[in-house]
Amino acid sequence: MTYKAVIFDLDGTLLNTIEDLLDSMDVVLAEVGVAGHDVESAKVYVGDGLRSYVLRALPEAMRGDEELVSRCCQRFAQEYAKRWHVKTRVYEGVAELLTELDRRSVPAAVLTNKPDEFTQVIVGKLLGRWQFAAVRGVRADGVKKPDPAGALEIAATLAVLPAQCLYVGDTNTDMRTAAAAGMFAGGVPWGYRPASELLENGAEILIDKPLQLLDLLGR
Repeated sequence: MTYKAVIFDLDGTLLNTIEDLLDSMDVVLAEVGVAGHDVESAKVYVGDGLRSYVLRALPEAMRGDEELVSRCCQRFAQEYAKRWHVKTRVYEGVAELLTELDRRSVPAAVLTNKPDEFTQVIVGKLLGRWQFAAVRGVRADGVKKPDPAGALEIAATLAVLPAQCLYVGDTNTDMRTAAAAGMFAGGVPWGYRPASELLENGAEILIDKPLQLLDLLGR
């Protein structure tokens, strides 16, 4: 089957954001007397929203202190707002892929567990030269992946059936989102999690390089 639309995850799929995320968290951890983490640890901690990242980064003994957790979430948001663009880059091959999708008039969208308002800024600044029919982060209702609601809303916006959507992401959360939404799950090993995790969580294909995705689309 060929697919008529593509929904992309953001971090670890279109953008390599890990160093800015890590640097921001390290500032927060230092403020509460906790040592920072390395890039490989950060890749495991991110992907399920801000609060989950904070909880995973904190020592277990501190995770039950709700006031501390809330303060760390607030501080992380402040720090990340300062430096989200410092080291973040579009992955190699992604620019060419998005350009070709535009040329073919293939509808594309972004679905991420970043806050929605912030997502709009990041996509506009770093990916604004390409057309996205929908861009969605976590909104006031708090719904986030792997809940399929966002993916299904995007499919409706694009006027395609869920089964006609190729969902592309780099984590177990993305693969579970695709399965829950009834979409074809394409895992990208260039992101934050290994290919084994993607396959174990429902990836129906691994896309090793961005332009390989084009083979799954109708002409």
